[in-house]
Amino acid sequence: MRRREFIGTLACGAVTASLPTRLPGAEKIYRVGYLGGEPASGSPGLTAFVQGLEELGYSEGKNLKIERPLAGGNFELFPAMAAELVRLNVDVIVAAASTNGLIAQKTTSTIPIVVLASHDGIGTGFYASLARPGGNVTGIESMAPALDVKRVEMIKEIFPQLSRFTVLYNSSFPGAKIHVATISSAAEKLNLAVRFVEVRARSDFDAALAAILADNPAGVITIDDPLIFGYGRGKIIDFATEHKIAMVHEFREFAELGGLVSYGANLKAIWRRGVYYVDRILKGEKPSTLPVEQPTMLDLAINLKTAKALGVTFPNTLLATANVVIE
Repeated sequence: MRRREFIGTLACGAVTASLPTRLPGAEKIYRVGYLGGEPASGSPGLTAFVQGLEELGYSEGKNLKIERPLAGGNFELFPAMAAELVRLNVDVIVAAASTNGLIAQKTTSTIPIVVLASHDGIGTGFYASLARPGGNVTGIESMAPALDVKRVEMIKEIFPQLSRFTVLYNSSFPGAKIHVATISSAAEKLNLAVRFVEVRARSDFDAALAAILADNPAGVITIDDPLIFGYGRGKIIDFATEHKIAMVHEFREFAELGGLVSYGANLKAIWRRGVYYVDRILKGEKPSTLPVEQPTMLDLAINLKTAKALGVTFPNTLLATANVVIE
């Protein structure tokens, strides 16, 4: 049986004098549906999202209700969760990442949807274009091909003698195709051989990690999605630590957990920016005319403790540009 839990009463943030007309019709209760894979305790991104709503004058228990069914790590429950949000007739659905965005898009063509951290939203079918997405979906991308290129260049910069590396990714993840194509092209330009190891479900991780170990790679790049980020992150970091395998990741949360290095969009900033889209939609704007944004805040996170354990010396060029250094 599905178990649902909902966010409790949120602390009301003070409404500053500059926001006296933020909420026309103050008695209206706005309902925001959140479709994400965070644990019951939440996440830094979700916390930033809620705080951003409060700063715009939205307050749980007064003029806002956040409907947030929780999956408890059971990804198969997401379609039912999306259907529940539609049944509740929320004003807008906020979907975390492309996987949840597609589920929401398949569930409703009328309720506005904001996808946070979409990957290749045009290729996936969310947006007709970034400038005018069309339909009932808009959002913020976390993926840009240049970021994949940079991660490939980074692993070569860290290991100048590198001739091959492995990529761990979820082949069923929307947007995986463009990651594979971009990484393959970047590797070819650097005369690097690349092997792709797939996971599609939680049950695939042990075999995938065993395949990586058998290949004895000098380095590994992970392509992150809700499965790898939410379920696999700890397993991947523990595996890399145990077997002393250098890995390059997409999001800083991996480096903070013990990963060697990461380069990619700041997820907390994306979730925070998502408040803008929700606010505009609640005030009557259509998602079809709200331009999709590319990531603007990027993190280069380096874990020096992990580097020491692996015997890795970072080039000065990387150390100088890192904005997150973990010692």
